[in-house]
Amino acid sequence: MQAYLYNIISEQQLKEILECLYSCLNLPIQALDEAGNTLCGFGTATPFCMQFKKLLSEQSAQKGSCKELHAKAAKRAMDLGEAYVFSCHANLNHIIFPLVNKDTLFGAILIGPFLMDEPDSTLLLDITRRYTVSTEHTLDLYEALSGIRIITPEMATHISRLLSYTFTPLIPSALQQLSESRSKIVQQSRISESIQMYKSVESVQGQSYPVEKENLLIRRVKERNIQDSRKVLNELLGYVFFEGGNNLNIIRSRAIELCSVLSRAAMEGGANTDVALKISNNFLQNLNSTRNQEELCLELQKTLDFFIESMFVKNSGKNSEVIKNAIQYMTQNYNKPLTLEETAAQVQLNPSYFSSLFKKSCGSSFKEYLNYIRIEESKHLLSNTNYSIIDIAIAVGFEEQSYFTRVFKKYTGLTPKQYRK
Repeated sequence: MQAYLYNIISEQQLKEILECLYSCLNLPIQALDEAGNTLCGFGTATPFCMQFKKLLSEQSAQKGSCKELHAKAAKRAMDLGEAYVFSCHANLNHIIFPLVNKDTLFGAILIGPFLMDEPDSTLLLDITRRYTVSTEHTLDLYEALSGIRIITPEMATHISRLLSYTFTPLIPSALQQLSESRSKIVQQSRISESIQMYKSVESVQGQSYPVEKENLLIRRVKERNIQDSRKVLNELLGYVFFEGGNNLNIIRSRAIELCSVLSRAAMEGGANTDVALKISNNFLQNLNSTRNQEELCLELQKTLDFFIESMFVKNSGKNSEVIKNAIQYMTQNYNKPLTLEETAAQVQLNPSYFSSLFKKSCGSSFKEYLNYIRIEESKHLLSNTNYSIIDIAIAVGFEEQSYFTRVFKKYTGLTPKQYRK
């Protein structure tokens, strides 16, 4: 029966790719099926591996075969969403890259064995602790170690990337699948940090919902700051997880509320109402198909990205990316005497062209948008600190209190003093 892998990529094409990689890397390389069986490969087994398998076949079988180890490593690589470096039963290093299609692991590319440091007695001592090996056989294994190629950790990283660049484009939907796996891991790490933060605070049980973080999320979305918006969203999700535990229904309800908050912020920030409603409806439809907390959180984060994208006027992808980078720079440096010329240089555009492009994309001039960012930050400081108005004006980038007051009233209809009351 033909391996499923060959329905995705022809056997001949796969062999040609593996042969090219083997010729360039000079490391054994194999294509495996989903169970860890070798389908094809290049590079003979090393003398060390042959001796290890021969001498310790019964003992190593008790700990799991190489095939089982490779299948387990491939699954781990799929969960990570990238190539995975691991050690085998003999403490030799390998790199495995998962071949994934539509959430299904159907094979892997395995490179190794290799070492990332000069072999010493430590490696063999560990083997003799785990297995029964005679002194004579230990010496034989030590001599065979000279046949194992040594590469640097940096080289192992480059090989991992090379595997991704080589095989990901060949497999339908693989790039999206691996990217989402990586996004889940990063997001869950941020959420876990937030949960631990809430756990470390005394009497969290009696604390109310962190409204200030929700307000901060609204400000970051309206500023079109994707990275900071994601950060605050995941902090809010950390509170939701801590409060709701593992109850997926509670988390779904909170996610719907957060989607509503994001939708309102996007529309206030200039997004088309119809587009924002479509994004919300799409989230609600996808929410029902989420199987666990990880999928739900990733879906909400993607929805956040969609809302921020919707706040940009349609233009070419290149120009959209330029404006996003410019706004990111502005939100990071608004408290400095920032100029249009400096920001244009940051995104490598002529100042005049950048000014025109910015106005077209954002619906306001560079200066107006910069003042908007500064006023939003000053509103937060006025509401949550006892700093003087002049100190707040300087902190958000205004050089004079009188000018700050005029701009603040233009945007809010109130003076800073009136707003603070």
